[in-house]
Amino acid sequence: MAKVKGAIEVDIERCKGCEVCISACPSNVLAMSKGVNTKGYPYSYMLNPDACIGCASCGYICPDGCIRVYKIKI
Repeated sequence: MAKVKGAIEVDIERCKGCEVCISACPSNVLAMSKGVNTKGYPYSYMLNPDACIGCASCGYICPDGCIRVYKIKI
């Protein structure tokens, strides 16, 4: 049986840095960037990508819909 690994893609220009996705992640994958987007907001990114299980909690909870979740067979 193939294992599944998760990956996310954050639209950094739409992210407003609310940090809701960080608290929703059960694997502590996400963190806030030290940089900012063109609107002046920090954005979330995958700090620990190897821990992502592809549960999509971050994508479901994002109020702006700027997170896409992918599942990759390994």
